Amino acid sequence: MVAELIKGNEIAQAKRNEMKEEVSRLKKEGIVPGLVVIIVGENPASLSYVKGKTKACKQVGIDGKLIELPEETSEEKLLEVIHQYNEDESCHGILVQLPLPDHISETAIIEAISPEKDVDGFHPINIGRMMTGQRAFLPCTPYGIIEMVKAKNITIEGKHVVVIGRSNIVGKPVGQLFLNEHATVTYCHSRTPNMKEIAKQADILVVAVGKMNFIGKDYIKPGAVVIDVGINRKDDGKLTGDVNFEEAEEIAAYLTPVPKGVGPMTITMLLQNTILSAKWSHQVGVH
Repeated sequence: MVAELIKGNEIAQAKRNEMKEEVSRLKKEGIVPGLVVIIVGENPASLSYVKGKTKACKQVGIDGKLIELPEETSEEKLLEVIHQYNEDESCHGILVQLPLPDHISETAIIEAISPEKDVDGFHPINIGRMMTGQRAFLPCTPYGIIEMVKAKNITIEGKHVVVIGRSNIVGKPVGQLFLNEHATVTYCHSRTPNMKEIAKQADILVVAVGKMNFIGKDYIKPGAVVIDVGINRKDDGKLTGDVNFEEAEEIAAYLTPVPKGVGPMTITMLLQNTILSAKWSHQVGVH
């Protein structure tokens, strides 16, 4: 068996084409979705990432604004900027790029963003709404993973999903989203003693641990769907995931590559959330 690849870059592009048409329709109704991305400091990886976000906005017609603040910006000043855009009706989404400098509390900043503009899906109110199955902005990477699985018409309901990793950004919320889709979900993490045995029971295995080639074929049930969320840089500069791709490819039915797998979906779902926010704020398609 050679696994069929779930190519996130292709799924993302198809979604962006649809979004472009939707934004065009919204503009005819006088609604221009707007996203403000705020970055503090000059972390090269973060700068590259936020520029990618504003470029993606342009692609689909969203009004993307990048606010670059110096490293020494105080927490108070950053809170002022967030408050300004909370009150700005032309702004439908606010994203503060993490990590922040040590003197600024990430928790305080995330909680300062209006839940109605929290298109990253990190505000405790959105997390709570997601947990209880209410309308919410879903965290972008987990949301993207669900969309990738659905794009391949893979049944989720009744399947056993094993999530390796329990971060607040990916592990915990992705498990909840699969649970919301009626899967049975098991979490594994660094304290799980029999991880290999549990992982091998998974119909859908989601790996987000940040360790290069951590998962080999002895963790994978034949015919499983394997979602690799890891992004690790090898000595030669190339990117690789948390899953040993060559081994997984021989045994899984479906597999996400790294790069061009989960990554492109994250920014795409951020755009989706921004469009949703614009629609919700104007009572368009509200249910």
